[in-house]
Amino acid sequence: MESMIRDIRLAENGQKKIDWVKGHMPLLNYFNEKYAPTQLFKGINMVVTIHLEAKTAYLALTLKNCGANVTVTGSNPLSTQDDVAAALVANGITVFATHACTNEEYDMYLDKALDTHPQLIVDDGGDLVNKLHTTRRELIPELWGGSEETTTGVIRLRALAETGKLAFPMIAVNDSNCKYLFDNRYGTGQSVWDGIMRTSNLIVAGKTVVVAGYGWCGKGVAMRAKGMGARVIVTEVDPIKGIEAVFDGFETLPMAEAAKKGDIFVTVTGCKDVIRKEHMEVMKDGVLLANAGHFDVEINKPDLEALSVKAPFEARQNITAYTLANGHQLNLLGEGRLVNLACGDGHPAEVMDLSFAMQFLAMRHVLKNKGKLENKLYLLPAELDEEVATIKLRAMGFDVDKLSEEQWKYLHEA
Repeated sequence: MESMIRDIRLAENGQKKIDWVKGHMPLLNYFNEKYAPTQLFKGINMVVTIHLEAKTAYLALTLKNCGANVTVTGSNPLSTQDDVAAALVANGITVFATHACTNEEYDMYLDKALDTHPQLIVDDGGDLVNKLHTTRRELIPELWGGSEETTTGVIRLRALAETGKLAFPMIAVNDSNCKYLFDNRYGTGQSVWDGIMRTSNLIVAGKTVVVAGYGWCGKGVAMRAKGMGARVIVTEVDPIKGIEAVFDGFETLPMAEAAKKGDIFVTVTGCKDVIRKEHMEVMKDGVLLANAGHFDVEINKPDLEALSVKAPFEARQNITAYTLANGHQLNLLGEGRLVNLACGDGHPAEVMDLSFAMQFLAMRHVLKNKGKLENKLYLLPAELDEEVATIKLRAMGFDVDKLSEEQWKYLHEA
């Protein structure tokens, strides 16, 4: 099947990006060295639907090197990097993705990928799984199972599983320790600010940052903002997370109050309409609005457009300015899509090395247990987390102690 990308002539620059991250992803290098000779995934059709940038590309190449027939699509129209997509095609991988594609094109790319009849899938956000449960159900008998990368996708999977509608086994990679403790906290924490600062060229120190949501992603965003000298306000619906934010040194307010004080807003909840009309109407002039949740629904864009008294305009690349009746200008970054990918390169390579190692092991786990897994949402066994952590530590030049036999008995025997 022929790929659908922007321009194959961009491949050389995309290859440079892949080569760079390869040098900082020792876990994927380890799996390449261990499993390429044995062709672990020989002849297996895989579809990988993750933000299509260099780290994802190296995961796809690792799976291919280990024998898989890999097809790649993006999981967000603005996070696809056309040069990286071209480099994958040049390396013999089928790709259906273009930067800034329309919603119709995005949907078509998913269907094109599914036309390869995958036996294993890697999803990010749940769009691929949703399609398999709705318009492409004919493919379910061929599918052995898959894995999910992010919180939003796991929420969607959990809803399917709890109602008995999940039609094939899925691994919640997002809920593995070596994913969420690092990717969500340190990856999101750094890459969100990479995207905001690169796009705005404005200082963070001295400003008031409002972080909506205090899960692991919100913790990382707030921690990094504090480290750069910002005053941080957290908004939450969970009182336990709210008091946790207070104990971490932050102010906790409802969005109705925080909206009056913030200079930079970052939504990280996984829910919709977190920032709405009534919040926008009381915001300061010149605020930055950024979303780090998977879908572009956390900042209500229809409300923003309805409040604007003149046509929105591009104030700077990747910043759309909206002018309210009171003269205040509200600046939306990356069309309200994932700011770290729409306005940056996503998480650091060293962090994604951990996440994608867990994805690799999820594929291995489903393959190893083919036909034995029920149509449920699973966690990877804890020993796989420990395997990944051990390899990563040693690659970084660190190590940990081991319990003596007597110590083990003291802790585990009655």
